Amino acid sequence: MDPVIIVGAGPVGLTLALALARQQVPSVVLDEGPGKDEPRLARTVVLREDTAALVRRLTGADLDRAGLRWAGWRSMRRKQVIREVSFDDMAGPDVTADATGVPATAGPAPLHIAQHVLTGALRAALERETLVKVVADSRVDGVEQETSGVTVHTRGPKGTWWRGSHLVGCDGPRSTVRKLLDVRFPGRTAVERHAVAALRVELPWADEALLHRTPPWRMSGPSAGEVTGRPLPEDVWRLDWLLPPGKDLVTPELLVARIRETLAGWSDGPTPAYELLDTGVHTVHHRLARRWRVGRVFLAGDAAHLLGAFGAQGLDEGLRDADNLAWKLALAWHHGPHEALLDSYQAERRAVVSARLRAADQALPLLRGGGGIRAYVPGAARGHDMLLTDGHLGRGPLGAVGSYAESPLAPRHLEAEVPVDTPPGAQVQDVRVTAEDGSFVQLRDRLGRGALLVLLIAPGTGVWERRHWVSAGIMPRLAAAVTALPSPAELLVAESYPGAAAHTVLLIRPDGHLVAALNGVRAADLYAAAEAALGGPAGAEGAQETQGSKGAQGTKGTKGAQEASTAGAAAGSTAK
Repeated sequence: MDPVIIVGAGPVGLTLALALARQQVPSVVLDEGPGKDEPRLARTVVLREDTAALVRRLTGADLDRAGLRWAGWRSMRRKQVIREVSFDDMAGPDVTADATGVPATAGPAPLHIAQHVLTGALRAALERETLVKVVADSRVDGVEQETSGVTVHTRGPKGTWWRGSHLVGCDGPRSTVRKLLDVRFPGRTAVERHAVAALRVELPWADEALLHRTPPWRMSGPSAGEVTGRPLPEDVWRLDWLLPPGKDLVTPELLVARIRETLAGWSDGPTPAYELLDTGVHTVHHRLARRWRVGRVFLAGDAAHLLGAFGAQGLDEGLRDADNLAWKLALAWHHGPHEALLDSYQAERRAVVSARLRAADQALPLLRGGGGIRAYVPGAARGHDMLLTDGHLGRGPLGAVGSYAESPLAPRHLEAEVPVDTPPGAQVQDVRVTAEDGSFVQLRDRLGRGALLVLLIAPGTGVWERRHWVSAGIMPRLAAAVTALPSPAELLVAESYPGAAAHTVLLIRPDGHLVAALNGVRAADLYAAAEAALGGPAGAEGAQETQGSKGAQGTKGTKGAQEASTAGAAAGSTAK
């Protein structure tokens, strides 16, 4: 079968290629550029816990050495620290209050890393990957598709025709693929504009990101709002100054003046010594493509959406696009058409990004409006500081990982479903599990392999050898039910999971989102949940193309659920 064609060799395109390769799907990455990335310290990205784990799993790179996990986030207003969050205690949702009465919650620290370092780690991993071919200096200028595949033409030194099973446009805001598909990209231009500088300097707050909403010192040039400082390794900081609306030119002289004023203000004295390494102007646009799938062609990353106000990171969402799409494409590539499953990519990802854009648009008048409610409601400024900080830290409507609770893949009417601390559709928490070979691993390490995960909560198994518990209790029945599922699945065991009682069974998608939690071994419900997560029973066309493969079991429907239940019951009888 033809490889998947990926247009664009940025972080999203490279991540998608690696994710497909981990699921034994070949791909061709068409890179418009020369195949390498210019080092730019003023161009950085923030990875939340889930996306950092995704990149680490795909590359094996120690990102924490290349980037920096914020030890905290210090939010300041008029020299007074109004909120400080420590990430030394990863306890989670406990809410406390500091001296000013502003609530603070502990949580996983985001990772700040230069984009060229991230891309370099992805490229290095691809060099070891035989299933991926990266072709530099290849600009797409034509796309044709039919029911059996996609044909792409590139111009340049290596201009030629390429044949693929599917095409994914990861080619950025000015996406050629999107334009060739005639997909509209409505939204707002220049929602925010920032002057950016990367410099080497020692600041009083080591390894803490800084947010200063209303600096009391005078700013050179047009009036400006907040200043943020994000640490990088080796005493390097990225500083961002929010610019007023308009198109005022940011001259080198103006930028240097702001650097000196900010450093002096933060240091309570003269400007400390610094080395200016890189500068730039970052403009935030908010746009959302009308369609993310047209036949066999998909859009991902900046080609599908642009966002980034209030610290929200568009790259984070782009990596989640790749993670969501990879396992669905892999299933279709190996087992034939799964149209409902492929359609769910747009339904799930577009809904999540749309909700985040709406949240940002609703918050803009409050956080950037100057007067209004902030001038009259006591404590409103502190509340806005928290909302803004949540965006930077990846929490709340501006920054939290999206849930697929309303997904078309969500199962309906499961009699044995029980609640746990992770609602259906949300990302599962990372716990230690025992794999089928008896090894102890983290749950997230088993994601992205193309298989569903079935996790049994069984207290006490962590201290037993596998040979003692693998044939005890409900394990034989559960193993039989897992074998009968309509798609390959891996059976895991955990001592505990937040909010889950003993013998709870969790069904987890390959991208780490919870399908359902069931009370014990209910083979019919487990089968129904798995079938729903795969888009329902495969169509007649899919069944014909997948005869003899395990994927063809997805055509069994209710009959398959009955067979799974019978197999589980038989295994239970044998165990007795």
